[in-house]
Amino acid sequence: MKTRPSSIQCITGIFFVFLLGLQLSGVAQTVNASKKQHKSLTVLNIDSKGLGMDQIQLGNLVRIELEKLDTFEVMDRYDVAYVVEKNKLNIGNCFGKICLVEIGNEIHSDKMFTGSVELFGETIIMTLRLIDVKTGTMEKTQVNEFLNLPKDLQSMVKLSIHQMFGMKIDETALAYLTKRNNYENSTNNPNKERVNLSGPRSGFTVFTGNDAKIITAPRSQGGFGANPVMFQFGYQFEAQYLNEGNYQALFEFLPVVTGFDQNIFIPSFTILNGFRDNKHGWEIAFGPTFSLVQVADGYYDSNNQWHLNSDWSSTDMTNKPVTQSRLDSRGTLTGRASFIIALGRTIKSGKLNIPINVYLIPSNDGFRAGLSVGFNAKRK
Repeated sequence: MKTRPSSIQCITGIFFVFLLGLQLSGVAQTVNASKKQHKSLTVLNIDSKGLGMDQIQLGNLVRIELEKLDTFEVMDRYDVAYVVEKNKLNIGNCFGKICLVEIGNEIHSDKMFTGSVELFGETIIMTLRLIDVKTGTMEKTQVNEFLNLPKDLQSMVKLSIHQMFGMKIDETALAYLTKRNNYENSTNNPNKERVNLSGPRSGFTVFTGNDAKIITAPRSQGGFGANPVMFQFGYQFEAQYLNEGNYQALFEFLPVVTGFDQNIFIPSFTILNGFRDNKHGWEIAFGPTFSLVQVADGYYDSNNQWHLNSDWSSTDMTNKPVTQSRLDSRGTLTGRASFIIALGRTIKSGKLNIPINVYLIPSNDGFRAGLSVGFNAKRK
């Protein structure tokens, strides 16, 4: 048995349809309003001087970055070419406000975008301008000075446009492209051998444990009669093998002489594998270190006194001592290998780099620690 819908049900259904229609109408109006907010913008050419990219290519590059903003209705380059050809417009040298306003009125564009990119010595000057066609005024202007890095023009354009419209930018990328004395990386120093921290190193080292006791002992007992804190002087050579992003990897080679302030000669050669933070200047390195020290074979008696092997009487075979090798001022120069770990930071003052490093050399005969300071001027 079929039943008719009540009048209340009919009214409810009509009201629901009415509300749905209002909602869809509001959405359509919102979409249309958002579309109207996107004013038309035209990019013709960007003036170029001293670079490997012509004005048409630069214009296309700027157009691409503006389209990414989704703020304007940017005229497509093919449409630009069509309108220019159809209206027989001469845009070859049209970079000024008067010329661009005239063309903007003729092609019915709300905004015109222009600019120039020019190489001055080691600096690239990028100037971008936004022109309001209706008022004939310069609405926005952005000027940036970048390092001479032509391969990074797209990054420069992107940063400049984002700055121009008050958008968030990558401060690290901006520093790499603008600050010549920023910590080195492959962006602001494309030639990896152009700048490094090679240079003289000086400081001091401290011996601990058994080595410190031997150094302070008198020479008659095989000691050196010296202080366990000794001055060092050397030179650091660097060879970079990775230079990307915020980090730099390199090999460091350090020939160093220790102890000449106390009439002691301890030469050493250290090879380090280092990792440097380009942003803050911190560095950690580790590797082997090789030194030449005086070593002798001998033994300790029952009173824990050290004697050379030559002091032992061969007739007493029943109490033959256990011989060993150790530091001894009466011994011969012998090679010794150890492991070193170092931590440092580079302080910058203009073109001057001041690396400060601390290091530790673990050993069964006593730890050895030290501090070294150097200097290096940025050079080509």
